[in-house]
Amino acid sequence: MPFEFIPLDIPDVILVRATRFLDDRGFFVETYRRDDFAAHGIAESFVQDNYSRSTRGVLRGLHYQKDPHAQGKLIQVLDGEIYDVAVDLRLGSPTYRQWVGARLSDARSELLYVPPGFAHGFCVLSDVADFTYKCTAIYAPETYRGIAWDDPDLDIPWPVKNPILSQRDQNLPRLKDADNNFIF
Repeated sequence: MPFEFIPLDIPDVILVRATRFLDDRGFFVETYRRDDFAAHGIAESFVQDNYSRSTRGVLRGLHYQKDPHAQGKLIQVLDGEIYDVAVDLRLGSPTYRQWVGARLSDARSELLYVPPGFAHGFCVLSDVADFTYKCTAIYAPETYRGIAWDDPDLDIPWPVKNPILSQRDQNLPRLKDADNNFIF
């Protein structure tokens, strides 16, 4: 099988290890296969692909879209390394307000699946990081929201000090004040 599916401490967030086939020309890796993903609980239909580049110390997040446009994401680093975080925003979930983090890099053929109902963010650990992510819903700016990356109630130990933030990310509310309609 070309994939290994590893539930993280919040089991709905899944680290996916893809098999890398190496030879003297380079490597080949399958990064998505609908039947394998569906057989392991990721049966989402992906409707939008995004590509992002950021430099060392950039922190983006924690972002989400409210229902009815909630997005699940399948994240893969093409070049560089990031620390990726998912926060459970689903009221009534046994892991509500908990978070998980994973280092993703181009050196490892790993992807991270973050389901709808989670806020997502990342910080860049390498000089530059290029990554792609598949989304289960189209970008809908009217439902786009976020929570503060440094919310003391979450206490996420980001591996960057003094991150580079967008103006919007600098002004995001704490989770307790966020506009969220996710129900478990």
